[in-house]
This record gives sequence, structure tokens and C-alpha cells, in this order.
Amino acid sequence: MNPLLIILAVIAVILLFVGGFTASLKFLLWVGIVLLIVAVVLWLLRTLTGRRG
Repeated sequence: MNPLLIILAVIAVILLFVGGFTASLKFLLWVGIVLLIVAVVLWLLRTLTGRRG
């Protein structure tokens, strides 16, 4: 096999993995932000209503 073709194939696989990891990390970042907002809102509702668990 041509060495240039092997190098291009390796670079393509690396970029594929990096792109997948970046997309999943961005998704997990948004999930974390949403969960943080939900937790803050629930904590505020609990403290404002005065209910204690």
C-alpha cells in the first residue's frame, strides 16, 4: 500500500475519533448545564417554600 495512503487513512481515523469525542463532550456539557439549572431552581423552591426534608 502506498505510504501516503496509509498516512491519510490514519489521519482520517484520528479526526473521526476527535470529532466524535468533541460532539459528545459538547452534548454532555449542555446536559450538565441543564441539570445544574434544574438543581438550582429546585433548591430555590425548597428554600422559599420553607419545606424541610
